[in-house]
Amino acid sequence: QVQLVESGGGLVQAGGSLSLSCAASGRTFSIYAGGWFRQAPGKEREFVAAISRRGGFTSYADSVKGRFTISRDNSKNTVNLQMNSLKPGDTAVYYCAAPQGGSDYYTPRKINEYDYWGQGTQVTVSS
Repeated sequence: QVQLVESGGGLVQAGGSLSLSCAASGRTFSIYAGGWFRQAPGKEREFVAAISRRGGFTSYADSVKGRFTISRDNSKNTVNLQMNSLKPGDTAVYYCAAPQGGSDYYTPRKINEYDYWGQGTQVTVSS
């Protein structure tokens, strides 16, 4: 079993920054890549960012590229998402996710490529 817990969500003004953290516990040896997704009210859950097992490869949605940075600290079993220049359109529940297994270069972008999910943390960006 793997458990993922997000933290760091909150309310921020447009143009501001937030840092989200995902802490993994349980059978963490079985998870390789890490990812972030988000879901706004009335919209489908969408890919935000992913990072490979060792952090050497990253992938970003076009909507956040240049503003968000994903990173990880495997010694702490955490994956972070630094969000800068936030826009009201970034308002959503943000979910941490991880696939079971994979390669050192794997940075999945599809929901069905992930096996473990956190409960989500609310990010609200005011105009």
